[in-house]
Amino acid sequence: MPRAAVSAGSAEPAVQAIIDEVRSGGFEALRSFALRFDGVDRDHPRVPADVIAAAAHALDDDVRSALQEAIRRARIFAEAQLPQPVVVEPAAGARLTQMWVAVDRVGLYVPGGLAVYPSSVVMNVVPAQAAGVGSIALTSPPQREYGGWPHPVILAAASMLGITEVYAMGGAHAVAALAYGVADAHAPDRGIDPVNVITGPGNAFVATAKRLVRGRVGIDSEAGTTEIAVLADETADAALVAADLVSQAEHDPQAASVLVTDSAELADAVRAALRTGAARTRHAERVRTALSGPQSGVVLVDDIEAGIAVCNAYAAEHLEIQTRDAAAVAGRIRNAGAIFIGPYSPVSLGDYCAGSNHVLPTGGTAAFASGLNVTTFLRAVQLIDYDRAALHEVSSSIIALAEAENLPAHGEAVTARFGTPAA
Repeated sequence: MPRAAVSAGSAEPAVQAIIDEVRSGGFEALRSFALRFDGVDRDHPRVPADVIAAAAHALDDDVRSALQEAIRRARIFAEAQLPQPVVVEPAAGARLTQMWVAVDRVGLYVPGGLAVYPSSVVMNVVPAQAAGVGSIALTSPPQREYGGWPHPVILAAASMLGITEVYAMGGAHAVAALAYGVADAHAPDRGIDPVNVITGPGNAFVATAKRLVRGRVGIDSEAGTTEIAVLADETADAALVAADLVSQAEHDPQAASVLVTDSAELADAVRAALRTGAARTRHAERVRTALSGPQSGVVLVDDIEAGIAVCNAYAAEHLEIQTRDAAAVAGRIRNAGAIFIGPYSPVSLGDYCAGSNHVLPTGGTAAFASGLNVTTFLRAVQLIDYDRAALHEVSSSIIALAEAENLPAHGEAVTARFGTPAA
């Protein structure tokens, strides 16, 4: 399968060194990394309230309206995802409950660099709020041209969602600061409190950092450099397929754009359309680099049946289905971050205004990981409530299993409640 030549694992030594330096060096380490990677020199990364307010005030009206619509649709979908408690009574006097509890605090990463992603503010914040998270910290790389703070549109989006704790931090050091916290001995209230969960997309260094801090905190998935696969047959419109492949290639030179088709004619037509589309798009050089890399290409299959198998093996972040009976084909896909069905559901729709979430697993991790959703910020807590008679009913089974596992005190903890060994 087309994959990036350099795996995220190759970044682990460098990323681990960054994490270790943040843990030992605190704010001085963060300041050093901001100067080295972003050309910004600040002694503290917290964005002042007046800077956030000014960004919100200056936001273009059209962008504000677009963000409001994106927020509205995302909130509808997120609130519908809230799982309900489960209560069962396996026997008289025995009650089992599973309830869902939000984590206390989350850290949300919004990428910067080659593009500006206020949409990622929406995608991170809305499901966390729908889950009921009480403390939300948002971080995004500082920008020299904006006074060393994150891009104003990102700050404005945060303001629209009521987020006041925003940091100008990017890369692996931002992930480390969120995971382990940063103390300020001279001013404790200026410290960064550690979080329980970190979510959000980023480059290979961000994805690797999230993998390395997993266990210390929860993460959504390894949402690294973007990728799109399109499963198409001869009924697909080559111009539309090419436009969608270009749309994701413009994210990053390492972005992956893959066509899976059983039609050699369509493949040729898409290649021709890609040459035209790549030449005329604003980020032509970036797009051409992405399309010509080992992570992009055409996979020619014998039939759509084989194409389905290829797509399940690839486990794309974004998978478009542009075939006959696209909905039926989509129903047979098991491994994908999100599936876009038919010619009027391009990935761009999901990136902004579908209401779905665009923070999705990449690099094949969609085979076992989910896209960002409300349950990312929830924990299932089980409640066990048995009365005396209900416990007595299963006491002999508990004692038998405790003896089988050579853990007799487990059984004794039951018999102690009845004064005599259970019958």
